[in-house]
Amino acid sequence: MRMKEDHMRNGQLKSGYNVQMVTENQFILGYSVHQRPTDTRCLIPHLEKVKSALGKLPANVIGDAGYHGEENYDYLERNEIEAIVKYSTYHREKSKAWQKDNSKIDNWTYNTEQDIWTCAAGQTLIFRRASKEKTESGFEIEHRHYRSISCEGCPLKPRCTKAEGNREVKVSLNYLRLKNQAREKLRSEDGYALAVRRMIEPEPVFGDMKNNRGFKRFLLRCLLKVSLEVGWLSLAHNLLKKAAVDTKNKGAKQVQAA
Repeated sequence: MRMKEDHMRNGQLKSGYNVQMVTENQFILGYSVHQRPTDTRCLIPHLEKVKSALGKLPANVIGDAGYHGEENYDYLERNEIEAIVKYSTYHREKSKAWQKDNSKIDNWTYNTEQDIWTCAAGQTLIFRRASKEKTESGFEIEHRHYRSISCEGCPLKPRCTKAEGNREVKVSLNYLRLKNQAREKLRSEDGYALAVRRMIEPEPVFGDMKNNRGFKRFLLRCLLKVSLEVGWLSLAHNLLKKAAVDTKNKGAKQVQAA
């Protein structure tokens, strides 16, 4: 994988593992180790491992944009999990530049009954064909292809597309629906509070392990041994956290008694 620590500054590849953790009040409830550089394909197998260990899935899942994607959103919805998971363009779409960008389909209008899109210039894009693709895990995504009736003479075309002909778009309506749901949850009062809570949940746990405990490299090799090593590290973290909480509570009681 390509690491953040790149002393040669040439994007060199190094042996590494992707560690995923589920935390609650900074206690580690579950973990998994993956041989993938990105988080997107780690979410579902990670939650499945947590489910096998705890007997059930969490009611809420809070994650950054690294966990977005139609397959992940669909999994969370099917398992009735409240998903507070950002998508890659969540913050950018709040900017004026994004909202004024005529090329973005987010700024267009979709007519569900007629199955047509209307672009920022008022041109109609009609359905042409459907296509399907499967992810590595076998999840099927259906794309619908739309094409403008005519972009000739449109004053917005230079800012909309570089194609010589009419504008074409490929859309997954299911992903748009799931993304809209995620947007509504993220912008709700409860959703915002949960999203903010993420800053004080898993990030401090990783920070404590790496910076305070100095654990920045695995001592073992191979997936099974590294998983055991992460398990020992998680157990040690929880014991130290429990001891710290008990000491704090004991000190608070003594102050109240005084």
